[in-house]
Amino acid sequence: MNDFINGLFRLRRGPWEMVASVLIALGVIMLMQPVAITLYTYSFIITLTGTVMFIVVSHFPE
Repeated sequence: MNDFINGLFRLRRGPWEMVASVLIALGVIMLMQPVAITLYTYSFIITLTGTVMFIVVSHFPE
């Protein structure tokens, strides 16, 4: 866990790609749930944020 947090602060690719992947997965789950319209409303923004973040983070150093 300490390595993960240090990787976030040092702008390393691995931890930030994991955060971006979690955002993408969260957005897709929010899109497919049938209960809350508020989650559905923000699902596209969350998925788009994760996707753009993944593209940007892929240029970070290892």
